[in-house]
Amino acid sequence: MHPKAVRYVTRSSAAAAGTIAAAASSVAAAALAASIILSPAADASSRMDGIHADLSRAVQLNQVTEEQAARFEAKLAGRILGEA
Repeated sequence: MHPKAVRYVTRSSAAAAGTIAAAASSVAAAALAASIILSPAADASSRMDGIHADLSRAVQLNQVTEEQAARFEAKLAGRILGEA
């Protein structure tokens, strides 16, 4: 086989492999997005539990004061529990 033909086949194969890999990663990303969108929303109490845990961690890391965390949690509780 001619050397130029070998290079062409090699480059074409590599390009095709890259295209297939890109398509596969796009399909995987779309599947992940669909699973997130179609998953059921968490109920209000589990959302509040998560918020409380996150704010407790923020207080431990000295990112917010206990008073700020309490006010913010109360504000979010009013919004989240008001929806339910």
